[in-house]
Order: sequence, then structure tokens, then C-alpha cells
Amino acid sequence: MTDNNFVLTISDLRFKYADRYRRSSFELVVDEFAPKPSVCTAVMGENGSGKTTLGKLVAGILRPASGCIFYNGVDISDLKLGEIGRQVGYLFQEPSRQIFASKPLDEIAFPLELRGIDKEEARTRAKKLLDEFELSHIINNTTFTLSRGEKQRLAIAAAMIVNPKYFVLDEPTTGLDKQRRKILAKTLKKMQENGMGILLISHDMEFVEAMEAEIRTMKGGRLLDANKS
Repeated sequence: MTDNNFVLTISDLRFKYADRYRRSSFELVVDEFAPKPSVCTAVMGENGSGKTTLGKLVAGILRPASGCIFYNGVDISDLKLGEIGRQVGYLFQEPSRQIFASKPLDEIAFPLELRGIDKEEARTRAKKLLDEFELSHIINNTTFTLSRGEKQRLAIAAAMIVNPKYFVLDEPTTGLDKQRRKILAKTLKKMQENGMGILLISHDMEFVEAMEAEIRTMKGGRLLDANKS
């Protein structure tokens, strides 16, 4: 992880798509958004307000119709998805969409191998992360047999193994009991101390408070001003 803080800024962002479940098209509007580096910013709001859409835009999974998203002053429209992924980690709301390997250890080690890390070194690091997330007991299981909570923790571990500069988490506590939510908060805060920023999409106010997050509210596709949150 870099010693320099990762600076995310958004300006005049617009995104629009037709949702078959809506009578009219949905539009997301963010006039200005510049979360503080190395802190957790929680985006909260009702279902369908645009929280997940915002997270996917920040992670480069969706591309805006207009406006700009900058990583350290670089417009991400100039970057390929792989280049974005080396800087920003993303956790899907549904972990099954993220997990692809048949074995938990392979799921975590693969991102390191992609970056040229020796296979044995990658697996050693992956085992340590399995321990940290209390997943050592499933090391020989197949991933499709895991519980929702185990899949959630595995997906988080796989995203964290490469030490992203910024991390977008969409409802990360789903399927986690109270103790494991505490472990997750402790792990994320440790990474924050090393300079990682976090965009947390969550309905879990207890977890948001544990992360000491700065809260922003989305309503009807609009990211409200901080003083209106």
C-alpha cells in the first residue's frame, strides 16, 4: 500500500438507465463529492435511492453519462477497468457474484498471482487472511457449499488481499454475526491507518458507528449536501 493518501473527487456526475421495474428512467446526480482521504464515508438511504449505483461508478464498473470521477487527479475515463481495479477494491452486495474459484484458498490467492506474486507466497498470504477472517475451517471446502456469511467474509478477504488504496463495500455486514462484524471493523480500521479510504454502503447503523464513518445520504438518486444528511 502506498504511503500517499488516495484522493477521490467527483464533479457534476450524471448516470441514467432505464429500470424495467420503474415507470420512468432513474437518474443519479452527484454535483460534488470529495470524501476525506483515509477515512470511512458511509452512504445511507432507502433501497433504490442510488447507493449501489454510486459505488459501482466509483469502482469503474459503471461509466457515467457525464461528469468526472478523479483518482488523485486522474480522470478514470482515461483508465481501463484493470487499471482501476489495481487501485480500488469493490465488494458486491451479493458475494456469489464475486466468487469464482472452487476453493477458498484459490479465491484469495489468485489476485496476488495475477500481480506476479509467487504461487507459494500468494497461498501463504491467503492462509493468513483466512485465519484473520476465521475461515481456516473451510480451507478444504468448495466455495459453493459455504454459508452466506462465509461467502461474504471470503469475498471481503479476496478484495483486501491486494491492499487497495480505496475500498467500496456494498452492505458488507450482511450474513455476519455481531462478533464477526467487530472483526471486520477492526480489520478495516487497521487498513485505514495505513492510508486506505473507504466508501461504505450500508443500512447497518451500528457498523457505521463502529467505523466512525462520516455519513452522507442519498435520496431519489441525489447525494444530499453534508449539512442535509
